[in-house]
Amino acid sequence: QVQLGESGGDSVQAGGSLRLACAASTDIFSEISLGWFRQPPGKQREGVAAIDSDGVKSYMPSVKGRFIISKDNAKKILYLQMNSLEPGDTAMYYCAAVDRRWYLSHTPADFPSWGQGTQVSVYS
Repeated sequence: QVQLGESGGDSVQAGGSLRLACAASTDIFSEISLGWFRQPPGKQREGVAAIDSDGVKSYMPSVKGRFIISKDNAKKILYLQMNSLEPGDTAMYYCAAVDRRWYLSHTPADFPSWGQGTQVSVYS
């Protein structure tokens, strides 16, 4: 499994921006597919954005146009740029990885490797 560690969570006013980062410890970062998930208080974990080994991206409707997923293969870091944040974006954010190429999924069960999470709180 891939070891993952998130950072960048914070408390921010609505309308603001944050960039989350997820550092991975693997020699095959460029060959795996990745995703960002979030779990709001009292709710189930849900997909946010995904990126495959070739850099093809997919977003859930609730964040499309506001969030951008990207990765740096040389640094082995996955990013999530979050703009126009809303109180509804408040959640623990997790990155996840699956040892498959060309794979896009927003289903948590499809990803065997997870980070510990980073908290994002958006206040109005």
